[in-house]
Amino acid sequence: MVRSVVRSVVLSRSRLGPALAGAVLVVLTVLLPNRAEAQFGFRGGPLGVARFAVGHVLGLSRLRHTRMGVRGGRTRDAALRSQDPRPRPDGAERGQPTNPYVMRAALTAQAALSGWHGGHRPQGWWRHPDGSYGWIGPVFWPFAHDDLTAAIIFGDTTSLSLYGYGDIYAAIFAPYAAPELAAYTAPHGRRGRRVPSVETVCDGSDTGGLPVERIAELVQPNEMQRTALDDLGAAWISARDIIRASCPAQAPATAAERLGVMQIRLEAMIKATDAIAPALEKFVHLLDDGQKAKLDSLAQQRRAALASAQRKDAQAAKACDPDYDPRYDVQAQHQYEQLVQQQWPAAEIVSTLKLDDTGSARLDVLQDTTLRTMQTLSACPMKAEATPQARLAAVRTRLQTMLQAVGGVADALDDFEADLSDEQKAAFEAIGPKRGT
Repeated sequence: MVRSVVRSVVLSRSRLGPALAGAVLVVLTVLLPNRAEAQFGFRGGPLGVARFAVGHVLGLSRLRHTRMGVRGGRTRDAALRSQDPRPRPDGAERGQPTNPYVMRAALTAQAALSGWHGGHRPQGWWRHPDGSYGWIGPVFWPFAHDDLTAAIIFGDTTSLSLYGYGDIYAAIFAPYAAPELAAYTAPHGRRGRRVPSVETVCDGSDTGGLPVERIAELVQPNEMQRTALDDLGAAWISARDIIRASCPAQAPATAAERLGVMQIRLEAMIKATDAIAPALEKFVHLLDDGQKAKLDSLAQQRRAALASAQRKDAQAAKACDPDYDPRYDVQAQHQYEQLVQQQWPAAEIVSTLKLDDTGSARLDVLQDTTLRTMQTLSACPMKAEATPQARLAAVRTRLQTMLQAVGGVADALDDFEADLSDEQKAAFEAIGPKRGT
C-alpha cells in the first residue's frame, strides 16, 4: 500500500509544480531517442541519463565525428599527459584548437570508455550532451578546474550546468564493474597500463587555467595591476591544487562511497572558489571602468557564441523559457513516466533483493529524492552575472546546492541500505553494470 502511494506520487510529477516538470522536459529533450540518434547508431545501456543539459554545445555531426575519432584510436591516452594539445578555456591560443569542447569530449570519452566493458563500446550511457563524461572511472568532475575558469572568467556555465541528476544516478547505479573501476587505480599490469590512471586523469584534465597573458593583453595593466594579476594567477594555481588533492586514491566500491567521492570533490571546488575570491576582488577593484569593460569582453564573446548554438535547439530553449508551463505538456509528462520506469528498475530491485514493504518504501524515498535533484539542479543555463566576482558567487552557490543535493541522496541511500544484508547490498551494486550490457 505504501509503495503504491509513493509510486503514484513519483509518476505524477506534475503535482510537484511546474518547476520540476520544466526540468523534466529539459531532460527529455536530450534524453529520449530520436531519429538523429538512430541514424548515428548511439547505443549501449539504458537511455543516457547524463545527457540532460540544455541544447547540444556540439552539433550531432561533430559529436559523431569526435566519437569516430575516439573509436578509431586517433585520440590517445597520452594526450591527457601532453601539454601540446591542451585547449585553453577560450580556445583562442595560437596553435591550439578553436573549440576546446571537441578535444574535451575526445579526451574524456577515451578515458571513460577504455576501462568500461573492455573498451569495446563506442559510447556510454552516462556521458554528457557535449560528448564528455562527468565520471571517468572513479574520478568525478575531471574538468573541475577548467569549468571554474570558464564560468568565472568567460561567463560560460555550459559544462558546469551539465552536472546534476545524471551524475548522481551514475553514482548510485555505477556503469563500471568492480574490476573495471580497479583498472584506473592499478599500478601495474597490462590492463592498468592501457587504462589511464587516476593521477593521469586528474593532472591532464587541467587544460589551461587562468589565461593571465590574454587578460594582460586586453587590459594593459600598470605595475600594481600586473602584480595583482600575477597574484590572481597564483591563486588560480592554488585552486587547481586544492581540486587535484580531492582525486580518489582508491576506486570507490559502493554507491555510498561514490556519493562520498562526489561530496569530497564538490567541497574541494567550493574551497577553490574561496581561494580565488580575495585575489579576484583585489584585481578587478584596481581596474578602471574601461579596463573592466575589456575584461568583460571575454564573457561577452563567449555568451554570443553560446546564444547562437542554443538557438538551434528550439525544444530545449522552450523548456527554459520562463513563460513555458509544462503542466499542459501532456507528451512531456507521458515521456517522463516512461523515463522513470526505464531508468529506475524498481521492480527488478524489489524482486532481486527480496525487499519487504519497509525496504520497498525506502527504495521509493531514494528514487524520489534523487529525481528531485532535476529541480534543484536545473540544467538550464545559469543567469549571466555582470562581473567576475558575481559569477564566482553564483558558481559557489550552485556547487553548494549540488553538495546539499548529493548529501540528501546519500542520506536516503543510507536509510535504504540500513537493514539490508551483505548479499542484498552486493545484489544492489550489481544492477548498475548490468544496465550497460
